[in-house]
Amino acid sequence: MSKKKNLPLLTAMFLHVLIGSCLLFSLLTPYINPTLFPLLPFLGLGFPVLVVLNLAFTIFWFFQHKNWFWVSIAILALSLPYQRKIFSINLLTTDIPKQASNIKLMSYNVRLFDLYNPNFKSARATRDSIFQYFKMENPDILCIQEYYEQGKPSTFNTIDSINTIMQNPEAHKKGIQIPRNRQTFGLATFSKLPIVNRGHVQHKGAYGNNENYCIYVDIVKNKDTIRIYNVHLQSIKLETNYNTKSMKDKVAKKTKSGFKTAYRKLKKAFTIRAMQSEAVSKHIENSPYPSVVCGDFNDTPMSYTYHIFENKLIDAFRNTSIGFGSTYIGMLPAGRIDYIFHSNTLSSANFKIQEEELSDHRAISCIIY
Repeated sequence: MSKKKNLPLLTAMFLHVLIGSCLLFSLLTPYINPTLFPLLPFLGLGFPVLVVLNLAFTIFWFFQHKNWFWVSIAILALSLPYQRKIFSINLLTTDIPKQASNIKLMSYNVRLFDLYNPNFKSARATRDSIFQYFKMENPDILCIQEYYEQGKPSTFNTIDSINTIMQNPEAHKKGIQIPRNRQTFGLATFSKLPIVNRGHVQHKGAYGNNENYCIYVDIVKNKDTIRIYNVHLQSIKLETNYNTKSMKDKVAKKTKSGFKTAYRKLKKAFTIRAMQSEAVSKHIENSPYPSVVCGDFNDTPMSYTYHIFENKLIDAFRNTSIGFGSTYIGMLPAGRIDYIFHSNTLSSANFKIQEEELSDHRAISCIIY
């Protein structure tokens, strides 16, 4: 065979070695802190694409080279347990015991209820649609990330509608407050059930000055006490400050970051999320009650952050659902980054992902019992 005829095959071999190696290295992502190997989280982020590319090579080698075909099969087989992290196969239906103290919990990053949409009429319509979704789903516990509230008088009221829908709930909120405008930006947990204790967990990480929190409440139903954690882990937009000037500037002046800037921001966010996750996980270990942790984790199932929680808790989506479960609908194809985890002494059922696109995230909910 001539060199010219060999060249395409040699090129395919080289590319497969490169892509196959990337896939194998990506399998280490959940186990290694991104502060030690900063490039690994990027491979974890690209895991689904790497699987598809290796599958394409498998088909190609089936017709071209049997030895390489079996190498490709071996690589895919090694990645199979990790593929189950991003694609759930749960065909069993869960029957909730009649005597169970079941609680419906919802988590939703509402993106400030679309407050900074330049079209104010459209913003109010989105806000009202979110309220309608709350009303339709009727959760017992509502955990909101990127929450917004303004004291009266307000042209963009949120709290009155939530109080009506949740039937004058008990609440726990934490975030940035701007007294001059009577505004609050952050996290909020609303409960129809009694809250007997509340608090927060915060870890600013190695860089400091990030405004992400984890809050928790201890709620009681019948004689059972459960601790509910509401988290919003570090996003890529590290420069975000929740004040009217900076937020309006972001809407008015959208700039495209270069590759170096994007890499720097992602690397920084991976590192901070790892530290935040470890802090929350340690707090859960010391909880005197069974725990549920939900919210916007900003990381995929192939991440160190996800592994920290999956290693100790049950992923309610994988426990009750089927499919990819994509929750993020923004610019980055991140897939599932919003989760509900719970202690193994609790059970979950009826996991649901919102169909409507009212934010850059979809709401998630399930029954905890």
